[in-house]
Amino acid sequence: MLRVSEIFASIQGETSFVGLPFAFVRLTGCNLRCRYCDTTYAYDDGEEIPLEEVVSRVTFFGIPRVTVTGGEPLLQEKTPALVTALLDLDHTVLVETNGTVPLSRLDPRAIKIMDVKCPASGEAGKTAWENFAHLKPHDEVKFVLSSEEDYRFALEVIRKYGTEGPFKVLFSPAFGLLPPERLAGWMVGDTVDARFQLQIHKLVWGPDRRGV
Repeated sequence: MLRVSEIFASIQGETSFVGLPFAFVRLTGCNLRCRYCDTTYAYDDGEEIPLEEVVSRVTFFGIPRVTVTGGEPLLQEKTPALVTALLDLDHTVLVETNGTVPLSRLDPRAIKIMDVKCPASGEAGKTAWENFAHLKPHDEVKFVLSSEEDYRFALEVIRKYGTEGPFKVLFSPAFGLLPPERLAGWMVGDTVDARFQLQIHKLVWGPDRRGV
């Protein structure tokens, strides 16, 4: 069984897959309480659903790309089995994780999106840094930035852990906290080898809409 907050289809609002149609499985539960969290409703409650039914609901959409997210999806014991089941059906599977839970249990075919928490999140000390050793070239490391301090922190993490192996880097301004043009200016000025991104689902449907 998996405890599920919601299953829906939408446009991918983040990552290097931004703009593509995706099915989403949002699992319940999180071990962090980031100050800017936009999915606090996924902390608790949810519905207990058999793994096979979750897979069936996803395949019903007919979309070959799936994001497994939360909360923190890897807190649930059956999440790796769900990911493998979807991969075996030839789905492209993204797993969004806060980087505090070991990634070694995940099927190597999955695309890991590891969100490294910066100081303004209030949870910067929780990252399991050994997870960088489990990243592959198709994986992505995301930094949600609320301030210049966060930006400098992210640069230092990239400098320190970029030698662990190749992975894509994403910089995202925290919605409503850091003006996007400021972050873009810093990145251009420093010629940062990272992708600037906005949460386009919030631009399309608004910041408070669920199921998108």
